[in-house]
Amino acid sequence: MHVSAIVPAYNEEGWVGKTVEALFKLPDIVEVIVVDDGSSDKTALEALSAGAIVCRNSSNKGKSQALRDGARISRGELLAFVDADLRDSALEMCKLIQPVAADEADMTVARFNSSGKTAGLGLVKALAYWSIRLYTGQEMLAPLSGQRVIKRSLWETIDFKAEGFAAEVALTIESIRKGFRVKEIPVEMSHRMRGNDFRSYLHRGSQFFAVMKLLLRHNF
Repeated sequence: MHVSAIVPAYNEEGWVGKTVEALFKLPDIVEVIVVDDGSSDKTALEALSAGAIVCRNSSNKGKSQALRDGARISRGELLAFVDADLRDSALEMCKLIQPVAADEADMTVARFNSSGKTAGLGLVKALAYWSIRLYTGQEMLAPLSGQRVIKRSLWETIDFKAEGFAAEVALTIESIRKGFRVKEIPVEMSHRMRGNDFRSYLHRGSQFFAVMKLLLRHNF
């Protein structure tokens, strides 16, 4: 099956180019679409130089909208959502593609092999975990993982109206509640870890409130 890789990116210069190059090494991927979501650096130029199709927003519209923008112009039978900062570890997306291509799942989600401490207090992950469990009864150990492969038929069936960083929680809840098979796959991926500085806490705060807003406003 042909796969379109969709990479939402905001100020990912120094990361996105290596990620695009790694994705093109996977034989099933026919195109890599980078949605430059209002970056102020050279994200778009770096993605273009690596061979990606670049969809550029003049302002930052958030991750959920970036996924919608990329999916709209894609042509693959499967959609691979990939964070821009994976670099060479994006090669591990092959582990997510195989089960969906073999019709063993309708959506696969990367579960990183964790090692050592993680930054932050874990509030966003806990909120996402219990929200998914409450609405679906299913336990997802990587509720916020942005690395996913889904069938186009799934994407076209769900009512994906999430905003900002609520994308992953919305995708999981809507898919399971509509009867699609969602499966987590262990991977050896790595990405840029956020620390305990002000900007990192601001990012996690944005995630938390995006998920809360989804739960309060969306009728699953």
